[in-house]
Amino acid sequence: MAGKPASMCPTVECLPDSWQAKKLGSFCTKIGTGATPRGGSEVYLDSRVSHALIRSQHVFDRHFDAVGLAFISDANARELRNAEVQSGDVLLNITGDGVTFGRSCIVPDRVLPACVNQHVSIIRTDRSECDPGYLLSVLTHPATKGYIESFNSGGSRRAITKAHIESFKIPLPPLAEQTAIAQILGAMDGKIELNRRMNATLEAQARALFQGWFVDFSPVRAKLNGRKPASPDAATAALFPASFQKSRIGQIPKGWMVETFGDHITAARGLSYKGEGLRDDGTGLPMHNLNSVYEGGGYKHEGIKFYAGEFREKHLVQPGDMIVTNTEQGFDHLLIGHAAIVPERHGAKGLFSHHIYRVRPKPESPFTPHYLVQLFNNPRWHYWISGFSNGTTINMLPPDALEMPLLVVPPAELIKKFTAFAESVHAQVEKNITESHTLAKLRDTLLPKLLSGELSAANINEKVARA
Repeated sequence: MAGKPASMCPTVECLPDSWQAKKLGSFCTKIGTGATPRGGSEVYLDSRVSHALIRSQHVFDRHFDAVGLAFISDANARELRNAEVQSGDVLLNITGDGVTFGRSCIVPDRVLPACVNQHVSIIRTDRSECDPGYLLSVLTHPATKGYIESFNSGGSRRAITKAHIESFKIPLPPLAEQTAIAQILGAMDGKIELNRRMNATLEAQARALFQGWFVDFSPVRAKLNGRKPASPDAATAALFPASFQKSRIGQIPKGWMVETFGDHITAARGLSYKGEGLRDDGTGLPMHNLNSVYEGGGYKHEGIKFYAGEFREKHLVQPGDMIVTNTEQGFDHLLIGHAAIVPERHGAKGLFSHHIYRVRPKPESPFTPHYLVQLFNNPRWHYWISGFSNGTTINMLPPDALEMPLLVVPPAELIKKFTAFAESVHAQVEKNITESHTLAKLRDTLLPKLLSGELSAANINEKVARA
């Protein structure tokens, strides 16, 4: 059980005299949750008939992620009619672990009509008193997170109730000021969302190029069928042969080789660290760990840890290194064997934990980290690599799993051309992430100043409009 909840959301220490703080329940027309339809996930539909079902996995702070969105029948939707969301509703995760609990966003119109399940609360404000965008800004501010956590009644598995939400005491400026604050912070959200979408597009382009060149061999098939390859230039197209040859793993482009991973890479296991060496204040060295890689691959910045304990030189990584997960709870292979590139953002030197392999190409190999990360995350090759994992309750990927599989070796010049493209994508993605991180920090710094009256939202909006 948590301690006694704080008396007021600590977003600001004091409000201007003409402003007030009110309990959330006093200015909302609805606070409620939903349920899982009878039959559970077995009744979920693959495509929309009418209603979507929103779960906590879709609710992020100030962002809705529609990946994996489930759909339900009209009959199931009628059963959940009290859990149907409306345009402008604020969603709040009321159960979850230390990551998912307390996340909040506004439901986007594009997913409507929709209902929520029992892990998500609908907060519908009386818009004559409270702007939904303003309320979202308060709920997602870092200072509010501890306040929400103080109501937790669920132990390690966090949980809050409807009564808890109704009792949240929220700073409430005049409506015009709320709207102006929501517009300022929403504009920053818009740029962050634009960066996120741009990154998704760039990463999809890199995956598609790798798939076309090195998995489907599309330029070779085009030449074989008398068509011009869809390559960026004639010099690149000339690097692809016009026929196939048999190999130990099936048909591959003529002249290309099949060798083992062990011929080309070395893998090192990371630091088996002690808990007392971990630091919450950002001191010590950044430590890339199991939570630093997304399911499916790619670097997860919010998973970084910091470590101030003992380590050896062999436990160090640097920007541009590839890391591969070697552990997973369960056997779905969603995380194990997936890879990421260590970014520059966390400094020139870092550590990697024992749940991670650092994988480097051998000096004589034509492969590069940016080529290999696509190889490890490609569904076809990942299926092969992760198939070498083993364990009982915890799945482990032994070192020889990164040495035994066979791989196709294209011409070095072709690998070099792909690497140049992938590196440019990576650089732009990292630039966008850094910009978004800066905007998020600015957004979180602005809100207390706006609420205390130190800054005027109207003046800021006026300056922006004139800029």
